[in-house]
Amino acid sequence: MLITVEFVLFILFCFAFTIQMIYYWLVFARLAFYKEPSDINLEKPPVSVVISARNEYHNLSKYLINILNQDYPEFEVVVVNHASNDETADYLKELSAKYNRLKIVNIERELNFFTGKKFPLSLGIKSAKYDLLLLTDADCEPAGKNWISAIVKNYNQNTEVVLGYGPYKQSKGFLNLIIRYDTFFVAMQYLSLAAVGIPYMGVGRNLSYRRSMFFRNKGFTSHYKVVSGDDDLFINKVATKRNTRIVIDQESFMYSDAKTDFKTWIRQKLRHMGAGKLYKAKFKIILGLFGFSHLLFYASLITLLILWVYPLIIIALFLLRFFSQFVVHKFILGKLKENNLFLFSLIWDMIHFFIVHTVTLISVFRKRNTWN
Repeated sequence: MLITVEFVLFILFCFAFTIQMIYYWLVFARLAFYKEPSDINLEKPPVSVVISARNEYHNLSKYLINILNQDYPEFEVVVVNHASNDETADYLKELSAKYNRLKIVNIERELNFFTGKKFPLSLGIKSAKYDLLLLTDADCEPAGKNWISAIVKNYNQNTEVVLGYGPYKQSKGFLNLIIRYDTFFVAMQYLSLAAVGIPYMGVGRNLSYRRSMFFRNKGFTSHYKVVSGDDDLFINKVATKRNTRIVIDQESFMYSDAKTDFKTWIRQKLRHMGAGKLYKAKFKIILGLFGFSHLLFYASLITLLILWVYPLIIIALFLLRFFSQFVVHKFILGKLKENNLFLFSLIWDMIHFFIVHTVTLISVFRKRNTWN
């Protein structure tokens, strides 16, 4: 039998289609049809919220009050003022006179041998009074007054990590659609894989773990030289099937304002993707296989349709994958309260992955970047 180029392309297309079906129905479907665990923690243990801030006066003055006014019996908010030269220090001092639960940790001058926010976060965690930590950023706003309660109720005696969702606020413009879709897509992957017992990352905007676990695993020391990774690299190291849970209750969401220009967003994506090079090998394979199959699916689909090879089979398999995407995206977007992204997600799926792979290639050859 003579094996033609067209036949090889068809086999590659079928391979990519099969891998995509496995991910959509065995992994992502777990999030699409996720149900809250029955063993909800009704107790409300004390909590330390930790925030690292550098020249964040504008954001702190808008959002910090919403964290300080949480409806929760016992908590503190630890804000690390990381060598700010704006009005951050004065504002925090003024606010601390009104809220005794606000604890300020000042880093008076920049330490040149540290980059990023791992050092200030470590100081904040060290200064925290309670074992349960909730981490977020200065530019984040909780969904409501029950944010702390919504996260904490997922802890039981075995839980050491809770992964939350950090959506971006909806605003006008095409870039906002792209950023919010990308955030949903990343969340679909890390929340789904955690739901099937393969946690590999969280987002620093909305992340919780035990202080005792942080010190038991020596904090960020294994990747201090990497600018990013205070969330994904740390979770990649410590999270397991048994000690990790996800939370997708709307009250647990932590919102942020999206970037307003494409260049700044790409720079942010590069910083986040740079940490991916240090993931454990099994996570690189799991994520890489999905990404490769997604790219291969569309590349081979377009080529086979241009060549008009097995057109009925190709179109049928494409429609089957499209139906799978339709169902899974519909349910996950509903759970994440991102329903207005649904139609866009169906249209943008192919273009998004070409953008992501381009950014990934750039990140591979990019040496370092800074924390903004």
